[in-house]
Amino acid sequence: MTTPDKFIEHIKRGYSSKGMAAALGSAMLRGEVLKGVLVNAPLRTFNRHGLIAGATGTGKTKTLQRLAESLSKAGVPVLLMDVKGDLSGLSQAGQPNPKTDERHARIGLQWNPERFPVEFMTISDEKGVRLRATVSEFGPVLFSKILELNETQASVVSMLFKYCDDKALPLLDLKDFKKALQFVTNDGKKEVEAEYGRISTATTGLIIRKIVELEQQGADVFFGERSFDVDDFLKIDDRGYGTIHMLCLTDMQSKPKLFSTFMLCLLAEIYATFPEEGDLEQPKLVIFIDEAHLIFNEASKGLLDQLETIIKLIRSKGIGVFFCTQSPMDIPPAILGQLGMKIQHALRAFTAQDRKAIKLASENYPETEFYETDEVLTSMGIGEALVTCLNEQGIPTPLVHTMMCAPESRMAAISDAELDAMVSSSSLVRKYGEEINRESAYEILAAKLAAANTSTTDQAQARSPKPEKSTFEKVIDDPLTRQVGRTVARELTRGLLGILGFGGRRR
Repeated sequence: MTTPDKFIEHIKRGYSSKGMAAALGSAMLRGEVLKGVLVNAPLRTFNRHGLIAGATGTGKTKTLQRLAESLSKAGVPVLLMDVKGDLSGLSQAGQPNPKTDERHARIGLQWNPERFPVEFMTISDEKGVRLRATVSEFGPVLFSKILELNETQASVVSMLFKYCDDKALPLLDLKDFKKALQFVTNDGKKEVEAEYGRISTATTGLIIRKIVELEQQGADVFFGERSFDVDDFLKIDDRGYGTIHMLCLTDMQSKPKLFSTFMLCLLAEIYATFPEEGDLEQPKLVIFIDEAHLIFNEASKGLLDQLETIIKLIRSKGIGVFFCTQSPMDIPPAILGQLGMKIQHALRAFTAQDRKAIKLASENYPETEFYETDEVLTSMGIGEALVTCLNEQGIPTPLVHTMMCAPESRMAAISDAELDAMVSSSSLVRKYGEEINRESAYEILAAKLAAANTSTTDQAQARSPKPEKSTFEKVIDDPLTRQVGRTVARELTRGLLGILGFGGRRR
């Protein structure tokens, strides 16, 4: 049996840090909390990404909340995906309670209630800053992967982007894209075939159906202007706290396609916009993706490949990405291998399949002489987790059973009145609240078709010969006929007046 002294020395050596670090909690051995044996995660390794996993009700959302608080205090902005709607309490100070006091007394850290700067954001019709992007910003490759197109279909999309660029037809929303696709298939077919080659109507029909599928999940609200400037994520408040940008996604569980589309677009835009930074003392931005399985369950292979590439490369931009989900098995192996920090809350084994999954999950963590990992995974209580991360030299730290710190902000959702007050005072809400609908491909092509139809009608009328008059019409129009008609009418009138007694000589 290992001695506590050996274990304590092992943990203190493994989790010592010269630079700034986030306090996660205190180490545990054989079910007992070792007060003051702190588990710290160096801030400079937060751009090496991470995983927060655990069964429902084990405390992973509170761990996510605590990490966001620690980063904000250190002046690191955070982008947080709130799928369940229970993280809005970050904007309000927590309320002291005996359980929190007892937990922190065991850990050996003081608990101080505090509020944090929060901006509420949305990609649907919820309250907050509207996040939008144009179709052009996606580009043909990413747009094709989102639609899950094959190589032939993707080449048509690339051609359409090229045609619209050449003809100065802005592709801002899905309406623009569909209109342009219909134009090159019908009225503009000859022009397009002459310059770019023949397009199959079957191919364009399939692409339009894919777009309709995306629209049914609400993507028409997301695509458009004003596009969000990702530099606005790097906001620091007057206290020097990093702003927590909370994306409200409570209606996204039924729209996984839109969610994965947004996330891929966001990561691609951040990667393309932010400069290379190398290894910083602390990250520029950390992104937490709650309920991460919503991305991976519905993503195509092309989408996953693109996401894997971005996760590998975005680290050098000073960006960290953390996935929060129930099981490590929800994350594709190629991406799971890129995650430097792992915080694993308890897993529950109710079936033989569950036990196999737990056995596999335990193999994702470093070997240790102090724990039987698969046994600890099923026996941990609420607010406890197995933790491993990277030290400042990039070496994995020892696996440690940890009593996690409690959040200092409110551990419950805020009221509608509190949300309304925060949204109404936001400068970003005012900046991105206006929906711009400038002239784009849809309007330009519609006007072009209308002008073409009018011109065709006028030309047809000009070319058409006047119809030849009938014999009756010729007789009626003849001047002699009209003179005779007037004379006959005059004589008949005189005769009629005479019969009525109005005739006779003039007086």
